[in-house]
Amino acid sequence: MKRSSTLFLQAVVVLVGFGVLAFLLWEPHVEGRNAKATLFQIYFQDPFLAYAYTASLAFFLGLYQAFKVLGYVRQDQAFSEATVWALRTLKYCAVALIGFAAGGVLFMIVVGEAEPPGFVMGFLVAFASLVVATGAAMLERVLQNATDLKSENDLTV
Repeated sequence: MKRSSTLFLQAVVVLVGFGVLAFLLWEPHVEGRNAKATLFQIYFQDPFLAYAYTASLAFFLGLYQAFKVLGYVRQDQAFSEATVWALRTLKYCAVALIGFAAGGVLFMIVVGEAEPPGFVMGFLVAFASLVVATGAAMLERVLQNATDLKSENDLTV
């Protein structure tokens, strides 16, 4: 892969991170039940918002791992153990995000604030995370096999 392509993809990852961070900070202010609330009420009296921010840690860690993988590819170290570990961590972050999305939907059901947009958002996050986890797992397996073959060839030479 060309260095400029990986640099562009790393820039896209950073922009996605900033976009999601801006959304996480902006959305609670315009949400229906928080439209007239003070900052203290929004950020310190809403357990679901604290849960969403905790879940976002897995998302941002996954973005960081994707950034690292692209950096390894740019440095021509795509077939290394470090790349495999970064993909494995990315996979675990995506699986954790699926769990957080399922927990958020269960939270909405238990608390009684079950609204269709909340369910749709939960299912979209879970589906996107499932796609990322599947892709990371497949790429991890391929790179692990390639790394094993590379190490076997290094031992026989």
